[in-house]
Amino acid sequence: MQLDSLQAISPIDGRYRTQVEALSPFFSEYGLIRYRVWVEVEYFLALCQIPLPPLADFPAGKVPMLRQIYQNFEIKDALRIKEIEATTNHDVKAVEYFIKEAMERLELGAYSEWIHFGLTSQDVNNTAIPMSLRHATEQVYLPLLEELTQKLATLAQQWEAIPMLARTHGQPASPTRLGKELMVFVERLEEQLGLLTQIPFAGKFGGATGNFNAHHVAYPHIDWVGFAEGFLAEQLGLKRSRTTTQIEHYDHLAAYSDALSRINTILIDLCRDVWQYVSMNYFKQKIKAGEVGSSAMPHKVNPIDFENAEGNLGVANVLWHHLSSKLPISRLQRDLTDSTVLRNLGVPMAHTVLAMRSCLKGLGKLELNQTAIEADLAQNWAVVAEAIQTILRREGFPNPYETLKALTRTHQAITQETIADFIDTLDLNDALKAELKAISPMNYTGV
Repeated sequence: MQLDSLQAISPIDGRYRTQVEALSPFFSEYGLIRYRVWVEVEYFLALCQIPLPPLADFPAGKVPMLRQIYQNFEIKDALRIKEIEATTNHDVKAVEYFIKEAMERLELGAYSEWIHFGLTSQDVNNTAIPMSLRHATEQVYLPLLEELTQKLATLAQQWEAIPMLARTHGQPASPTRLGKELMVFVERLEEQLGLLTQIPFAGKFGGATGNFNAHHVAYPHIDWVGFAEGFLAEQLGLKRSRTTTQIEHYDHLAAYSDALSRINTILIDLCRDVWQYVSMNYFKQKIKAGEVGSSAMPHKVNPIDFENAEGNLGVANVLWHHLSSKLPISRLQRDLTDSTVLRNLGVPMAHTVLAMRSCLKGLGKLELNQTAIEADLAQNWAVVAEAIQTILRREGFPNPYETLKALTRTHQAITQETIADFIDTLDLNDALKAELKAISPMNYTGV
C-alpha cells in the first residue's frame, strides 16, 4: 500500500483503493474534468455542423486533432486546468480557457471564442456527470452485477436437487431446495436490472435558465431545441430534459439511485441468508493457507466477505437515498447544493462495487455441507404434518388439521417412527397409508 493510501481519509481511497480503482476514470476530479472537456469539444464541433456562419469554414482535417484533446487527456492536462482554476476560481471556466490554449497550439485560435458559446456551466456539468455515470454503469457496474447474478444462477443449478429444511419465523417449515432458494435472488436481481436499464441517463442543456436565451438572441432562426436534443442523443448518449431551470431536475438520477438501492437491498438479504446458512453449518468455507480467522481463536473461519458486503451495501444505500431525496430539490431556478452532492456520486457506487466484489468472493469460497443439511431434515419429521393433513383433507378425513396439530405440538420428539405409528392408527386403507408413509422431509419439496 502506498503512503498516500495510508493517509487517505476515506477507506475507498485508502484500504479499498485497488478494489474500486476501475471507477476512478469516471468519478475522480480528473474524470470530471476530462468529461467536461469532452462535452465542450463535442459541442463546438456540433456548432460547426449546423453550421454557424463563422464556423462554416472550420477545417475538417482538424476535427480528429481537436477530439484528441479529450481522447488523450492526461493527468498533466487536469493539473493545468486546476492551475487555471486557481486564478479563475471557476472550474468550468478553467476548462474553457484550457481548450482555448489547446486550440492556439493547433492554430485554431480564430475559432476559440466559440468554445462555450451561449452556455452556462451547468450545461457542461449536467451533461458531463450523467455521461460519466452512464459509462461507469456500462463498463464497471453492469458487468459486475451480471457476473454476480450468473454466479448465483450457476450455484442454483449445481444445487438444484439438494433438499433443505426451510425456516419461516426462524422455525422449521415445509422443506425446500437449496437451488430454488438461490434462484429467488437470481430472479429478483434480474427483475430489478430490467427496471434499472429502463431509466434514461438525462442531461440539461439550455443556457443560463434553460430557455436558450443567449443562443436565440444571437441566432433566432436556428432550432436550438432540436439542435440540443440531437447533440445530447447522438454525441453524448443522453436524453435531454426539455423544460428545466438552470440545472437538471435530476428526477431520472433519483430513480437511478433508488433502483441501485433496491438492488443493494436484495444483496443485503442474500448476504444475511448465506451468513445464516454458514452459521447453521450448511456451508463450509474454503480455507486459504496463511489466513487467520480470529486473533484469539485458531479454529475460526469467519464469513467476513458477506459481512463486508453487507456493511458496504448499507453505507452505499444511505448515500443513494440522500442523492434521490436531495437532488430533485433546488431553490427557484438554481442553488448550489446539488454541486457538492454530485461530487459524491462515485462514493456510493464505489461502496456498491466493493460490496459486490466481496459477495462474489464469498460465494466462491462456499462448500456445500450436505451431511449437515440432511441431518437437519432427519431431525424435523414434524414438517411432513402439512403433507399428511392435506392428503387427509383430500380424502374427506374428519378434522385432519386438528389431528396433526395434536400429534406434533407435544413435547415428544417427532421421528419417522412416530409418524409411521400415527398413520397406522388412522382408519385408512393400506394403499393410502403407504402413500402417507412414503412422504419424508427429504422428498416433500414441492415443484
